[in-house]
Amino acid sequence: MSQSPLARVAIVNLGCRVNRVESDLIANKLQACGCAICPREEADAIVVNTCAVTGEAQTKTRKAVRSAASLAQAPVVVATGCVANLFADELEAAALGLIVEPRKERVAARVLEALGIGEDYVDDRGILAVSPTPTGRTRPGIKIQDGCDNRCTFCIVWKARGASRSIASARIVDAVHEACARNAREVVLTGINLGCYQAPEGDTLGVGAGLPALLCHLLENTEVERIRLSSIEPPDVTEELLDVMASSSGRVAPFLHICLQSGCDATLRRMGRVYTADEFEKRVQSARRHMPRIALGTDVIVGFPGETEAEFEESIAFCKRMQFARMHVFRYSKRPGTPAARASHQVSPAASATRSARMRSLAHDMRMRQMQAFVGLEEDVLVQEPGAAVSGGLFDVVVDHSCSVGEFVRVRFDRIEGDRLVGVRTTASLA
Repeated sequence: MSQSPLARVAIVNLGCRVNRVESDLIANKLQACGCAICPREEADAIVVNTCAVTGEAQTKTRKAVRSAASLAQAPVVVATGCVANLFADELEAAALGLIVEPRKERVAARVLEALGIGEDYVDDRGILAVSPTPTGRTRPGIKIQDGCDNRCTFCIVWKARGASRSIASARIVDAVHEACARNAREVVLTGINLGCYQAPEGDTLGVGAGLPALLCHLLENTEVERIRLSSIEPPDVTEELLDVMASSSGRVAPFLHICLQSGCDATLRRMGRVYTADEFEKRVQSARRHMPRIALGTDVIVGFPGETEAEFEESIAFCKRMQFARMHVFRYSKRPGTPAARASHQVSPAASATRSARMRSLAHDMRMRQMQAFVGLEEDVLVQEPGAAVSGGLFDVVVDHSCSVGEFVRVRFDRIEGDRLVGVRTTASLA
């Protein structure tokens, strides 16, 4: 008979890819201490990993905390993340008995303490990868960088996360090895500003070695079959990085999520972004020269303060020209404490909603067009759950239910069904 867990804990994650990785780290620590990860309704304790990137995100945080605290079983609720770092007092007032712990490395210990279990055996390794992760992801994330030195006028994350800092390459190699030992076939490198990775002092890569050097190091010193990069800023899409990706024989996924935010230079200036639309386009053109089949994703904000109809039209026309395969569209939401929130000429909610609908429609059309270009081609896809896989370009793929979860399978993209490619298995994986 299996041993009963010491406690049942739910993880509620809000926000970015880095938050998801950190939620997995917390879940892994709790599992290592004998806890089971479970749905909220069955939990003795709930961890809410908060997000402060927008005012709307902070509102969702308060709702998530109150909802967790109001469950019938009266679980212990521990909140961490950016809101806990920036607005601890406000967060504590959201629910009676809420525990606010800004330090994510202490969250597991606080959960155990609150449950009366103790913390002596909590192992704080700081960086770890799990596959499948306790929260059910087959592609584990590895945080290689944290913090940000940029000061975008709409963003407060740099205050919550602090200055840019990077993880030693040896620890990243260890994390990849551990992920592979847990049967991970693909890992995702993540960071608040991923392209700012610089090997720290004393690192064997050489102090200041950047993301391209780290990728080469991982390709040479680990057995991982595919490495994927999470979002990256346009200036960091360098020729050196593209050379490494293009020469990796598919071991670095042919996908880049390059943050745009707006295709209008006037809007970009008000946002405090450090590139122009023309500079962005040149990076895209270079990426496609290196890898003609690369898929590109981006983030776009509509309704930013001062955005006129003409500026929006310029932005949407630019996005159409870029032909993104994946585009996350956000309506601007005031983030108190940022310059943009105090700016004049705030765009009306009605105008923002109209622009968002148009941009989302374009995003759908572009994604369908990009998928159509893959029909008839073959590729190794990673099975994430029964009948569902993901391609190198981050397209969702329908596969036969006989394909094993967590494995690469070789398929031919036969057609499109809904918003997914249909993959017909051809041979064993070439990976």
